[in-house]
Amino acid sequence: MLTWHEVEIAVQDVAGVRIAQAAGADRIELCVALAATGGLTPPIGLIEAAVATGLPVHPLIRTRPGGFGYDADELDVLVRDVRAAVRAGAAGVVVGALTSEGGVDAGALRALVEAAGEAHVTFHRAFDVVPDPLTVLDRLAELGVRRVLTSGGATRAIDGRDVLATVAAHARSTGGRVRIMAGGGVRVTDIGDLFAAGVDAVHLSARRPAVAPGVQGPGGGSAGYDVTDEHVVHAALAAARA
Repeated sequence: MLTWHEVEIAVQDVAGVRIAQAAGADRIELCVALAATGGLTPPIGLIEAAVATGLPVHPLIRTRPGGFGYDADELDVLVRDVRAAVRAGAAGVVVGALTSEGGVDAGALRALVEAAGEAHVTFHRAFDVVPDPLTVLDRLAELGVRRVLTSGGATRAIDGRDVLATVAAHARSTGGRVRIMAGGGVRVTDIGDLFAAGVDAVHLSARRPAVAPGVQGPGGGSAGYDVTDEHVVHAALAAARA
């Protein structure tokens, strides 16, 4: 029996969305400042433009870099951003919130899931710092999370393959309420081995450096930025469908 291996591409602009769509990606995670911060919430205009392409869009909802603990004001903004993304047509959102001890912040996550309504909720790589991933996975399922993005706790997902296999097997044994997506430094050559570990999907950014045209001023930062590499995206989809 053939199994459909899902591929999610992390992109930062509409051009990246169109590349992912043309290659046949299942969905995109939409964010900004990926290289510098690990990804932050994209502006609402970008979400709207990405949704208009017709590809399922899952914006990252993360207001700042740093840890994954949020005070009441920060949580209020996160909830507002989730609602705004869903109103703009996002198929899902990508969130995460932890306590100071590294456990799931159930109150925060419950508020975020409620704000998402019928949209899918993915728990991001905050999962990679929890001390007991299997217990946390069960808790996430109880709270309404549909998908977990994880590297298995490693810098690169391929190096966390054994943990990914354990987490994926646990998810299946408890009814598959949460799907496991491998992400973190994924290369095309890793994709077959990651799916062999039993994950449901892979996530990669397929980035390459670019230089902005025109004159740069002191207030504009570096002229360098990242764009989505269409050759890597097509190769990733070919590897996943092989």
